[in-house]
Amino acid sequence: MHNYYPILWVGAIIGVISTLLIVAAFVVKDGEKETGFERNMKDSEIMQRLMDYAKPFYRQFIVVGFLMLFSIAYDIISPLIVGKIEELVVGKFALNTLFLWVAGYAAILLVSMACTYFQAVILQKTGQKIISNMREDLFVHIERLSHEQLNEIPVGKLVTRTTNDTNAISLMFTNLLVNLLKNFFVIIGILIAMLFLNYELTLMVLCFVPFIVLFSIIFRKFSRRAHRKVKDCTTDINTYLSENLSGMKITQIFNREDAKMREFTDKSNALGRAQQEQIFVFGIFRPLVYMLYISSVLCLLYLGGKGYLEGTSFLGQTLTSGMIVSFYMYISKFFNPIQNLAEQFNWLQSAFASAEKVFSILDLEPKMQDAPDAIELTGIRGEIEFRGVWFSYIPDEWVLKGVSFHVNPKETIAFVGSTGSGKSTILSLICRNYEFQKGEILIDGIDIRKIKIDSLRKKFGQMLQDVFLFSGTIRSNIILREEGISDEEIMDVCHYVNADQFINKLDHGLDEPVRERGNNFSAGQRQLLSFARTIIHKPSIMILDEATANIDTETELLIQDSMEKMKNIGTMLIVAHRLSTIQHADEIIVLSHGKIVEHGTHQELLAAQGRYYQLYTLQYHREQSEKQRGRK
Repeated sequence: MHNYYPILWVGAIIGVISTLLIVAAFVVKDGEKETGFERNMKDSEIMQRLMDYAKPFYRQFIVVGFLMLFSIAYDIISPLIVGKIEELVVGKFALNTLFLWVAGYAAILLVSMACTYFQAVILQKTGQKIISNMREDLFVHIERLSHEQLNEIPVGKLVTRTTNDTNAISLMFTNLLVNLLKNFFVIIGILIAMLFLNYELTLMVLCFVPFIVLFSIIFRKFSRRAHRKVKDCTTDINTYLSENLSGMKITQIFNREDAKMREFTDKSNALGRAQQEQIFVFGIFRPLVYMLYISSVLCLLYLGGKGYLEGTSFLGQTLTSGMIVSFYMYISKFFNPIQNLAEQFNWLQSAFASAEKVFSILDLEPKMQDAPDAIELTGIRGEIEFRGVWFSYIPDEWVLKGVSFHVNPKETIAFVGSTGSGKSTILSLICRNYEFQKGEILIDGIDIRKIKIDSLRKKFGQMLQDVFLFSGTIRSNIILREEGISDEEIMDVCHYVNADQFINKLDHGLDEPVRERGNNFSAGQRQLLSFARTIIHKPSIMILDEATANIDTETELLIQDSMEKMKNIGTMLIVAHRLSTIQHADEIIVLSHGKIVEHGTHQELLAAQGRYYQLYTLQYHREQSEKQRGRK
């Protein structure tokens, strides 16, 4: 019995470690709520959804599977060849036979290496196509989210989902799945070969398998938890960067660089701690698997060496030197895939954690959707009617309260009122950027909820106070990369809205580069470009929301001239604080606290001496005071 004491000591040590891990698994909480995780999906659900993206490429995966067979064959056959060479060396040595075995080993190795190379190339190409499809689906889905949903989700979070998380998933298709499958078959093949070689020693090796399974199950819990923390902290820091880099000028103006740096350092340290936890978890698991491998080798060498040197058998089977060498290689090849599985399992948890994040966005149901019987608009006259419309961004906090009005085709209607009275909200509802709670909004007598959203928005041209220009050129920002629009048409439109006056002075004309958000152009120039962009797409209804705010007097005159011209194109809805820009509107609607308090032409409202008269008088006196201060 004392001959087996070393083996019993090995078993005792493994048992103590296993007990500690089991206790840790029960004591440590899952921590999903602590990390702010959106969902907790089952691995089977994640895998099924990921496989839906892989199905169109099943032919490539079949080819990879065929190539993989050669690598598996090498891992299974090579220990037998080395064992034969060992027996040949210590037994009846024959040089020709030795050369033959060595040549066979080299041939198998070369074929395996070539197959591995082509397998890697096919997987990389296929994996990138799969991830490209997933990334496109994600971007298209984000495009279809409502304004309300886009306001709720930080931009940095969406950027992380579309870039970082999809990149983490790509490793799964380019490496993980095939290698996991390969390692599984290698393990099965090696076990079968070991059983045929010596089933008693194989049973000894199998004694370590339950501990491998136990360690893997415990590791899965800690690894997924750690990866979720890393994903959340990465999202947090990307969101912070997206917001603060965009607002860096404000930070500098108010001298808050040090405070912002401390906030960034805190978030960076949080990400560092999460990554350290992830490394720590993997740093424990892999050595534990390696410990099981070393323990099995020690047991093999102890039992096999003892039996071979003493000339005894082990459980009835005689041990030879070739058998011990082959078994040593088999144990190495048996545990190598398992150790690789440990690392691949770590990556797999990372991919699953990223997939959960991506699917949490894809599963967001857009709040604005077409009705089943929605129709396609062909041409419209531009008649608009509100019938008792109620709307609130927050439940029971009404922004609009029973608003009703009628706009005839090609009329120009202006909305005025104090901040928060509901002017811009009316314009957003007409385009179905938000869904109203009560009432009806009609376009040419048709309820806008019965019109397809894409079809409805094509009829509108929106010119907002904060003009957004994309990186590119003036041309690309006007046509928005729509094909079939000539430079002559573009310049005609630019001339129509007075944008040609500054474009012709630029070195590159329409090809003048536009930096991020158009910050190399003035507010007035950006506004004129937005006018050109709107007109070139031939809208039936035009919306101007504070289009003349923060514009210098000279540019305001150009914009007012452009607005006068645009009145001839179609129905025009205007929100403006500068009442001088709306004096010639067909009707002015005055809003206060979500209700229409008066309406009429400029002269009619002045004569009534109501709310509009108060706003106009107040603004007139302020402008006069500013002019007097300017003369001084």
